[in-house]
Amino acid sequence: MDKFIDKLVDTRWFMKIVALILALLLFQSVYDPIKNVSNVNVPGEQDTEVLSDVPVKTYYDTENLIVTGVPDTVELTIKGPKNVLQPAKVQRNFEVYVDLSDAEIGTERVPIKIRDISDKLDVTIDPAYVNVSIQEKVTKEYKVDVEFDQSLVEDGYISEAPEAEPKKVKITGAKDVIERITYVKAAVNIKDPIRETVRREAQVLVLDKNMNKLDVFIEQETVDVIIPVKSLSKVVPIKIVEKGSPPENISVESISLDVTEAKIYGSQEVLDKTENVRVEVDLSQVNGNTEITLPVIISDEIKEVNPTTVKTTIKTSEKNSETSKNNEEADEHKMFSNLPIHLTGLASEFEASLQTPANGANLTVTGKRDKIAELQASDFNVFLDLANLSEGDHEVKISVKGPTDIDWKLATETAKISITQKEV
Repeated sequence: MDKFIDKLVDTRWFMKIVALILALLLFQSVYDPIKNVSNVNVPGEQDTEVLSDVPVKTYYDTENLIVTGVPDTVELTIKGPKNVLQPAKVQRNFEVYVDLSDAEIGTERVPIKIRDISDKLDVTIDPAYVNVSIQEKVTKEYKVDVEFDQSLVEDGYISEAPEAEPKKVKITGAKDVIERITYVKAAVNIKDPIRETVRREAQVLVLDKNMNKLDVFIEQETVDVIIPVKSLSKVVPIKIVEKGSPPENISVESISLDVTEAKIYGSQEVLDKTENVRVEVDLSQVNGNTEITLPVIISDEIKEVNPTTVKTTIKTSEKNSETSKNNEEADEHKMFSNLPIHLTGLASEFEASLQTPANGANLTVTGKRDKIAELQASDFNVFLDLANLSEGDHEVKISVKGPTDIDWKLATETAKISITQKEV
């Protein structure tokens, strides 16, 4: 029996029958119609998908035209076989577009189209048509005006004209839109009080006469803005105020300051009503020639003064029995501040304005005590002789007329004036 089996195995037909049986068993295990029927796409099965925010491409002469009215996106409703629809939904290889390559200037109603999508799919575009405006493309250059809330500038400060860098920008748009441009502004957003120069970046706004923002292209959408801010100031004379009396053996010959004018800072109202600042010299503390530093005294309304102190020189002489026999005959000093300076001798076709000293002349007078005590500012006539002077700026010697039995000395010997032709 064993020999028969061995002989059967060795035959060619036996091997072929065994191979056929094995192939049938393998096919049965791989292909089961009932098991795999759910994994097959049936060509006749239909589906519908809605795609939102599908971008729209516009084709036109971008060098010379501006097109408005084409929506940025549309909605698509797509119907068709599921095995075709699903890849289209995921890959979005199609293009939605408006073709205006042959359009002319004006208004047109045009269709929104789709391409590069399977012809087995039925596509509905919403909206299907749009009204578009085709205008000539225009580019113009405009000056940028800077705008900010000036009420934020603190009292005592002033803002000068703000500037934008660059000062002008190029704006491109449809011709009819460009013609509606009324304002090109750079609005600076500031919330805190302003007391120093402001440097900010600001966005450029293009507006019509009703302050509506216009749809244009701005070559430079932001600019650098500078708002110069400085303190309000004024130069006034420093007045010497004497307090108390010197000791009996001391006579004060003169009091002088190393600086005779000061710059004050404050609101315009305060500056207008402030004529001078002062230093106070306590003569009761003077025992001889003295050089001291004294503070410049200002009112509470003034924000700042420069300089804050001045060097004061006091010259004295010591009295003795011989020189003080007759106190009535002793020399004494007195100072008159801010004496008005009169202009005389000017030709009738001219007019003149005093530049410095801006607040009048300071005069120190010396004489016998009884004479000095009686003197008043009205006893002196301070003037400039402008005879034979022509148009322009001049430096003129200050002249003084006063009582003949005293001496005087000006703090400033000359004045600067400006002479102009009178307007007819």
